[in-house]
Amino acid sequence: MLFAISASSQESSVCNCPGQHKTGKGTFYFSWGYNRAWYSKSDIHFKNSKSDNYDFTLYKLTAQDRKSDYQDFWTKDLSIPQYVYRFGYYLNDKRNLGFEINFDHTKYVMDGNQVAHLKGTIRGVYYDTDTIVGPGLLKFEHTDGANFLLFNIMKRHYIFKSSNQKHWLSFVGKAGVGIVIPRSDVYLFGVEMNNKFHVAGYVTGIEIGLRYDLFKYFYVEPTIKGVFANYLNALTVGTGKANHHFWAFETIGTFGFQFPL
Repeated sequence: MLFAISASSQESSVCNCPGQHKTGKGTFYFSWGYNRAWYSKSDIHFKNSKSDNYDFTLYKLTAQDRKSDYQDFWTKDLSIPQYVYRFGYYLNDKRNLGFEINFDHTKYVMDGNQVAHLKGTIRGVYYDTDTIVGPGLLKFEHTDGANFLLFNIMKRHYIFKSSNQKHWLSFVGKAGVGIVIPRSDVYLFGVEMNNKFHVAGYVTGIEIGLRYDLFKYFYVEPTIKGVFANYLNALTVGTGKANHHFWAFETIGTFGFQFPL
């Protein structure tokens, strides 16, 4: 009886899935790719009580992704464009559950010369007015990365496989939470500073897409992703800090390699 139960358990864990040996012990994978992102409006609160004296908020600021030129992929460092990478592990049982470390290097660039409402105190003077947010006042960018690092739980559902089992098409869904690790480039009141990488807040995200497995060990994975990112203490200039949050939408494409245990 024990032998029969053990054999049945092993058989149920083996699905002859892409990248899986007959032991059915699971599959590790790694992928690399690139993304494009779109951002919601954001209220950004700036505060500094040590190296300067201000406490104010700019409301409903708009921002864009910084699209990389095509040549950036071939003539420059591959980390310059908006890259992504994933490390993951599929259990490869009948539920097709997995876990993933999911990193998106996104670029957040506040639009220049936009009109926004300013409210708060700057060097002892109180303001409650609309103003032009241009180069003379503020530049605010997470251009060395808004940087979303998430730990995801994943679900895979097979849609199609070829008769020789060398081509598989699956639906994938992912949900996770994590941290934001920006490096912010900020110009404020005549001072500019490109800050260091640091943990500045948290992020949550949901990602869905397709996964095409080729010859068991290779795959491509186009997905779309929705993100909520909250920067609680982004560094600005001097000892200043900024906090803001926004929603983001991403399109992502990755190419990867998978290997079984």
